[in-house]
Amino acid sequence: MRRIGMLGSTLCLVGLFAGLSTGAARGQSAPPSDTAKRLVGTWRLVSITTDGQPDPNRGPHPTGLITYTAQGAMAVQIMPDQARRPFAGTHPTPAEAQMALAGYTAYFGTYTIDEAARTVTHHRTGNLNPGGLGDFVRRYEFATEDRLILRPLESTNALTWERLK
Repeated sequence: MRRIGMLGSTLCLVGLFAGLSTGAARGQSAPPSDTAKRLVGTWRLVSITTDGQPDPNRGPHPTGLITYTAQGAMAVQIMPDQARRPFAGTHPTPAEAQMALAGYTAYFGTYTIDEAARTVTHHRTGNLNPGGLGDFVRRYEFATEDRLILRPLESTNALTWERLK
C-alpha cells in the first residue's frame, strides 16, 4: 500500500517540476557547490521528530518525498501516518476536507544553499497552505552519504531523509 502512495507522490512531484521548468532556470546560476551536488536527488522521508520524539501531528511513520534538482528547483510532499477515509461523495464535506489536509505538507519552488551557515532555504512559490509562501530556512546535516537531516530554524523538529536509489 505504501508503494502505491509513494508512486502517486512521485508522479505529483514530476507534475510540479513541469510547472517549474522556467523558474528553475533562475534558481542557482553559479556552478553547483559540493553541498549542492550532495543534495541533488530525491529523498524518502524516514522520520519526523520533535524534541527527539515522533511528531504527534504526523503519526509514528509519516511518508514523503523531497526532491532537489541541479537547476535549483525543489518540491516536497509529506503525508501523515493517520487513518484517512475516502470521501463519502464526489466532493468532500468540510469535515472530510479538513481531515484530508490535517498534517499534510506539499510545496515547491527553488532553493539556495548557505554553506557557511549550513542552511538550505526553500523559496516556496506554491504551497498547499495558502499562507506558506516565501522563504523557509532549514539547517542541513549529512548523517551519512545517503542520510540527510533537515531542521527548521523556528522549531525543534528534525526531518530525516534517505536518498532514493
